[in-house]
Amino acid sequence: MKVKNLLLLAFVLLISLTPLVSAAIDLNQPLDAADEAAFDEILEPVMSIYNFIKYIATAIAAVVLVVAGITFMTSGSDPGKREQAKSMIMYVVAGLILIWIAPLIVNFLVQ
Repeated sequence: MKVKNLLLLAFVLLISLTPLVSAAIDLNQPLDAADEAAFDEILEPVMSIYNFIKYIATAIAAVVLVVAGITFMTSGSDPGKREQAKSMIMYVVAGLILIWIAPLIVNFLVQ
């Protein structure tokens, strides 16, 4: 019960302090060249890690798609296995779409 109360207190504090923090930050300031260079310097390793994870996830997704395809083909007359294979394929494709489109979504939200 104590953990639940602590989480509730943390949530209330976070919600109540958000307007104060957002009021202290002026997001409409123009960036100078030094700020953009510093941002690009920070962004480069983050994008390297993202690309590494993206390609590893794609390789894992390919293996899961093969397993789902084999499960679907060997399901025979078992509708449970067939539905399981279909849901695996659906989740893998949805995950791949999300992973590969994530930078486009971020760019759209930033601009």
